[in-house]
Amino acid sequence: LVVVDALSDGDLIEIGRACRDAPLVTGGSAIAIGLCRNLIDAGMAAGSVPAPAGVRGPEAILAGSCSGTTLAQVEEHARNHPVMQISIEDLMQNRVDREAILSFMQGHEGSEPLAYSSGSPEQVKAAQQRYGAETVSNSLDRLFGEVARELVERGVRRLVVAGGETSGAVVSALDPGPLRIGPQIDPGVPILVGGGDRHIALALKSGNFGAVDFFSKALARMAAT
Repeated sequence: LVVVDALSDGDLIEIGRACRDAPLVTGGSAIAIGLCRNLIDAGMAAGSVPAPAGVRGPEAILAGSCSGTTLAQVEEHARNHPVMQISIEDLMQNRVDREAILSFMQGHEGSEPLAYSSGSPEQVKAAQQRYGAETVSNSLDRLFGEVARELVERGVRRLVVAGGETSGAVVSALDPGPLRIGPQIDPGVPILVGGGDRHIALALKSGNFGAVDFFSKALARMAAT
């Protein structure tokens, strides 16, 4: 067993080369930067630059993560864009109107609207202790999944989702089929493009991923051609 760490992308490249013949490699998603060269050299993949997503149309941002990084991203986005808080307490007390969330998002089309579950880590912990962590998590995921599905049904074509479990719930609700991996937005977070009847672009990020301006950056890169 060998445990290593990295300070730069160059370190990841060297680690990847050293792991060429390892039967099992595990780590953060950034390790893929170093492993891909091995797959190319072995003829298992072709090196290429992902094509631009080029997906335009209505946009929406959903954030179900309360990580410090996501909260900072929400705060930054709120400086110049419309945001809507979804109280965890209101959700657990059945006081959240899903249609109000949809109306907010549609009413601010073109302005990069964001809906997010409010609450500091301490508030989230208190809600989890009161209602049960699994119950709170399932309720949030179900809400965001239903909202995402309805938004796409109503024409949203660019969707950014923050939170690992939230992203999983959204993908399950959308059932988009095969997705093409597009350009990278920030390390570890690419654009995903779905074809078929719904030509949509998705950005799915875990809570602690992405720069502070991730939300606007993601939407802009989805539309780039």
